[in-house]
Amino acid sequence: MRLQKYIALCGVTSRRKAEELILEGKVKVNNKIIKELGTTIDPDKDIVKVNDKRIQAERKKVYIMLNKPIGFVTTLKDEKNRKIVTDLIEGVKERIYPVGRLDTDTTGLLILTNDGDLAYKLTHPSKEIVKRYIAIVDGVPNKRELEKFRNGLIIDGRVTSEAYIKIAKRYETESILDISIHEGRNRQVKKMCEAINHPVKKLKRISIGELELGGLDIGNWRFLENDEIEYLKKL
Repeated sequence: MRLQKYIALCGVTSRRKAEELILEGKVKVNNKIIKELGTTIDPDKDIVKVNDKRIQAERKKVYIMLNKPIGFVTTLKDEKNRKIVTDLIEGVKERIYPVGRLDTDTTGLLILTNDGDLAYKLTHPSKEIVKRYIAIVDGVPNKRELEKFRNGLIIDGRVTSEAYIKIAKRYETESILDISIHEGRNRQVKKMCEAINHPVKKLKRISIGELELGGLDIGNWRFLENDEIEYLKKL
């Protein structure tokens, strides 16, 4: 088995991040630092360490949906000692981690798992998985601004892919937008709304593909159903 795949299967991180760990010299096989991405190992015989801590594959895979509240960061550690999303998951012995990220002030659907292969698939840009958001923004976008949003905006020097946007409700000084994108750039929805001069005041992710947040209360979590897990694996 390729070393980066084994690291992901152990629930340490995604396969992509595992490759970074290898290149940074943070991975050892049988106490020898490995920096080659093509390295293969025998999980039954070889001893693999990440940051000098031995890792082993989890036998039980765990898949969780969380309705993330404001104030929690989607990392496993935080240098600023802020609250992390796994603090909300009680009674789960397996080492799980969030798939992708939501900003500290963004709420909504977040998947947590120890299945590195699935995490890699869900976050890889080539999969183009649609993520849907509800955004409360300043003002009401006009027709020209909506078309610019749909057709692509220059964000951080690159044009965004085509996106979906619809005005769900209009008010005097703000509006509620229904937005769907299939990219995963940093703070993308917020940056796109800023680019059409309608900054986000509140943002909530309500679905990933056909997996919907539904009536899950803010701050609560549940295990995914078998059919939901199979759906995500087929994406």
